Amino acid sequence: MSKNTTVYAATGRRKQSIARVRLMPGNGDIIINDKPLDEYLPIDTMKYIVRQPLNAVGATTLFTIKVNVKGGGVAGQAGAIRHGIARALVLADEEQYKAILKSEGFLTRDSRVKERKKPGLKKARKASQFSKR
Repeated sequence: MSKNTTVYAATGRRKQSIARVRLMPGNGDIIINDKPLDEYLPIDTMKYIVRQPLNAVGATTLFTIKVNVKGGGVAGQAGAIRHGIARALVLADEEQYKAILKSEGFLTRDSRVKERKKPGLKKARKASQFSKR
């Protein structure tokens, strides 16, 4: 990588997943944990989620994206990557991209997390079956 290449770094979060995203001018490659997107996320829905911010601003082939993601499952990691890419795009060109990404809701961190287990119950809300007799 040359010295004058600008790299935009951002962090995305979702559930238990944290994604560190580096966005640099390139040809549209997305590398996640040293693997291509198609190899790391084999599910088409998750690939679509990751590409959503790029499709919204029309920058699918303008940037090469490298991501380190850890924690959580496939859906949480895809959401964290989407959040990180959106935040990095705003750093790249705020006046052009921010309004679009904000209106689509990609800049808002999805704060939903798993509800805690309550005492006396099997899970957060599941109780044992009630028996009248």
